[in-house]
Amino acid sequence: MNPFLELRDSLRALGFDEVRYVSIPADSQRAEAETAALREWLDAGHHADMHWMERGFDKRASPGLVLPGAESMIVLGINYLPAQSATDAGEARPVWARYAQYSDYHDTIKTALEKAGLLIEEKLGLGPGDYRYYVDTGPVLERAWAVRGGLGFIGKNAMLISRDYGSWLFLSAILVRARLPTDDSLPSRNYCGKCTRCLDACPTGAIVRPGVIDSRLCISYQTIENKGAIPRELRKKIGTRIYGCDICAEVCPWNRFAQASRSILLDARPEIRRLALADLLALTPESFAAHFRKTPIKRVKLAGLLRNACVVAGNLGAHANDCLPQLVRLASHDSPLVRAHAVWAVFQIAGAARASTLLAAARDAETDASVLEEYRAGDDFSEKQ
Repeated sequence: MNPFLELRDSLRALGFDEVRYVSIPADSQRAEAETAALREWLDAGHHADMHWMERGFDKRASPGLVLPGAESMIVLGINYLPAQSATDAGEARPVWARYAQYSDYHDTIKTALEKAGLLIEEKLGLGPGDYRYYVDTGPVLERAWAVRGGLGFIGKNAMLISRDYGSWLFLSAILVRARLPTDDSLPSRNYCGKCTRCLDACPTGAIVRPGVIDSRLCISYQTIENKGAIPRELRKKIGTRIYGCDICAEVCPWNRFAQASRSILLDARPEIRRLALADLLALTPESFAAHFRKTPIKRVKLAGLLRNACVVAGNLGAHANDCLPQLVRLASHDSPLVRAHAVWAVFQIAGAARASTLLAAARDAETDASVLEEYRAGDDFSEKQ
C-alpha cells in the first residue's frame, strides 16, 4: 500500500478528523500575500500586546527557519463541536467559549502528535529529528497552511471555515523533511458571498473589515489574553461571556452543516458550564485550581477570572442582586485588578447611592489609583443618569 495513504489513514485512526499534506515552499505569490497581510496586521497594532507574534514573524513567514530542510507540512484538524451545542447566551448565567469546555487541547493533542511522530518514522522511514510538531503554539501559520491544503477557507470573521466542520476545528501542524503528495486547495473564490452576519453580530466591532480582527476590541482577547483591566467602554458589550467568545462563529451559516465531534482526542468538561456566577465570584486559589486544573481556563489565573466574573455580574444588573455581598467582598480583594472590576459591578447593579453605602469601607481603605478611578467613574456615571 502507498505509505502516504497508510500514514493518512493511521493519523485519522488516532483521532484526527482532517489530515492534509502541503508542500514547502508553497505558491510563492500566495505566501508573499499572506506574509504581507500579517506584517500589515502587526504594524496596525491589531495584535494588542501579544508581542510574541512579532518575535516569531520571520519563522512564521519561512517554515524552513523552524525546521531546516522541511519539504512538507502535515496540517491536522480535530473537530470540537459538542454533540449538543446549545449556547447559554442570553441567559442569566456565564457563557464559556466552546473550546474551554474541554481539558486543555494543547495537552491532549500533544499526546496524539507524539504518536503521530512514531507513525511518520514507521511509514516514511524518517528519524526523530526529521519532523517537528506544534499545537497552536509555534511559529506556524496553521490557518494559512490549512487553506493551501484544501481544508477550508478564511471567512470574513478571519476564522478557518471547513465545509464539513464549520469553524469548530483545533489545528496542529507537523513539519517534515520529506516530500509528500500535495492535497489540492479549494478553488479560489469568495465562499462568504455577500453575507455579513459575523461583522453585524460582533458587539464590539472587532472585525474591522472582512478577514481582519482588531484584538484590542475582541472579547476573546479581552477575557483571555489581556492581563490588565478591561476597558470600561467595552465591558457592557461583553455581556455574559466570561471566557472567550463564539459569536462570529455561531452566526455563520456554514456552521449549520458542521458535524458533531468524535471526541477521540478530547476530554469534555461539562461541569464547567454548570458553574453558577456565585460559584465563580467565590473562587479561592484552592477552588480555582480544583475546578480548572488541566483546562485552558487556568491561563487567565484566578485574578483574571474574577475580573471577568465581575464584568458578567455588572452586565446582569438586577439579575445579579444576590451577588452583591460577594462583589463588595471582592472590592477589598488583594488584587487591584479584581477590586477595580468589583467596584464597577457594584455600581452597575446597585446604582450610585446604594453602591456608595455598600462600598464605603472599601473606598476609605483604597489607595490604588486604578481602583479609585473606578469609584470616580461610578460617581460620574450616576450623575449623568
